[in-house]
Amino acid sequence: MLAHNNSYILISNDIENEFNRIKDELKPLRVIPFLTDEFKIEDAKAVIAQAYISESELKYIVLGANSFNAISQNALLKILEEPPRNVAFIIITPIKSNLLPTIRSRLPIIKGKIVKDSVDVDLNLARLNYDEVFNFLKENARVTKSQAKLLIEAIFKKATIDYKIVLNEDQLSRFDMAYRLLELNSKPQNVLSMVLMGFGDSLRR
Repeated sequence: MLAHNNSYILISNDIENEFNRIKDELKPLRVIPFLTDEFKIEDAKAVIAQAYISESELKYIVLGANSFNAISQNALLKILEEPPRNVAFIIITPIKSNLLPTIRSRLPIIKGKIVKDSVDVDLNLARLNYDEVFNFLKENARVTKSQAKLLIEAIFKKATIDYKIVLNEDQLSRFDMAYRLLELNSKPQNVLSMVLMGFGDSLRR
């Protein structure tokens, strides 16, 4: 049995961008996000509580995660099968097999955007200049947290493999800090800037 006609599963590994696209497309309807790396029972309880807040117009609840544990999915079965009035659900996950067959049987499945898990950066890290840094940050002004992580990985690989730069303690700590700052939802552009400014010796040349 399929749930509400407006509910569906979206297969995509670009969860943040897909959510932003959905939110823009559904304006002026309310779109409430529950986005996390791993969807747990406490997330399911929060979704259920939100679903039972009565609405006069249709609202969408978006569940986006790289993984969903079985306990949280089982907790959602009833509400997905019999959603409250004026509530629709969108589940975003990178692979269909993340979801139990009982969940998949309740919602139609749509294929969304799959972004490659690696990127390349066009930066001369051995002779980095301010114009390059400025243009790079401008080009990546609207990247998501997950895209920023890929860019940081690419910068690290380019520095250590392509240019064979032996990173000093400060540079290594900047890469380490970058991941932690992104997890704390720091602005990706600021984090990228911090990493690139670690190549300060080449910038001063």
